[in-house]
Amino acid sequence: MRDSRAAPAALETALHAEPNVTPMLDVLLVLLVLFMLTVPLSQRVLPAHLPQEEAGPPDTALPLVLEVEPGAEYRLDRQVMGRAALAARLAAYGGRATLLVDGAAGASYQDVITAMDLARGAGVRIIGLAPRRTPATGPTPAP
Repeated sequence: MRDSRAAPAALETALHAEPNVTPMLDVLLVLLVLFMLTVPLSQRVLPAHLPQEEAGPPDTALPLVLEVEPGAEYRLDRQVMGRAALAARLAAYGGRATLLVDGAAGASYQDVITAMDLARGAGVRIIGLAPRRTPATGPTPAP
């Protein structure tokens, strides 16, 4: 016959496999600290020109409109010109001009970005995107 008192003693001496969570928590805390340190470094800033309050009359100068057509064809105030002529004409304004870039429906994204880059290189400080044109037939239907 077996002794009923020996069974609990044998169970107490057997090895129990329990996960050690301390190293896992250490790794998680290190990862948390690393993520907390890298998030502020990865944020980008988009420069914005906010209007300043002025005592004088408002500026009534119309902005220049740069139309970007397919195939890297540019029109500055409806005059067709190439890259070199566009850069020279924009540089003549000496950074005082406000430029609206209007990309045609068939123009590639790269052509529009290249036009904006040319303007920035020519000294234009204020560059905006023209709003999308809608047909003159009526209001756009709501989705």
